[in-house]
Amino acid sequence: MALGTDYAQQDCSLARALEVVGERWSLLIVRDAFYGVHRFNDFLAHLDIPRAVLTSRLQALVAAGVLRKEPYQSSPVRHGYVLTSAGRELWQPIYGLAQWGERNASTGGPRTVFSHAACGTRLDPVGACPLCGGAVAPENITMQPGPSAQDRLRQDPVSRALARPHRLLTLVSPDAD
Repeated sequence: MALGTDYAQQDCSLARALEVVGERWSLLIVRDAFYGVHRFNDFLAHLDIPRAVLTSRLQALVAAGVLRKEPYQSSPVRHGYVLTSAGRELWQPIYGLAQWGERNASTGGPRTVFSHAACGTRLDPVGACPLCGGAVAPENITMQPGPSAQDRLRQDPVSRALARPHRLLTLVSPDAD
């Protein structure tokens, strides 16, 4: 019996959310969009995802209103992908899953450190700034390599660009390497 591709028999909000972002690769694409990745070829290089799968996931995320296509400033015939307001709402669950992974599925300390850009204080496990208090919006978060980042194996241009401290949602320019 083939594994189903939806949660039609599940009548709950979590099942509806998984219909949108629950396929393999989808959350990593959204994570990378928060990190500033926006070009198809950059997603492809950074994720090592099959081209057909990336095309399918991007189409689904656009159709669901998580991402939108936006023309390049330098070439209106080409486009990138940016998070919509609904897509930005996924920051808390993505951050929470990443923090869970740091605590329960990783060794050697955090691979990425997230800080409040306004004061430089590292975010707590729920994404709040302990110094300023309260949750911090993604555009006000700086990411940088953490203590265990030096053992990263990836050397693609996007990974190298993401190894430099930068704010979330700021488009990365791997061509600058």
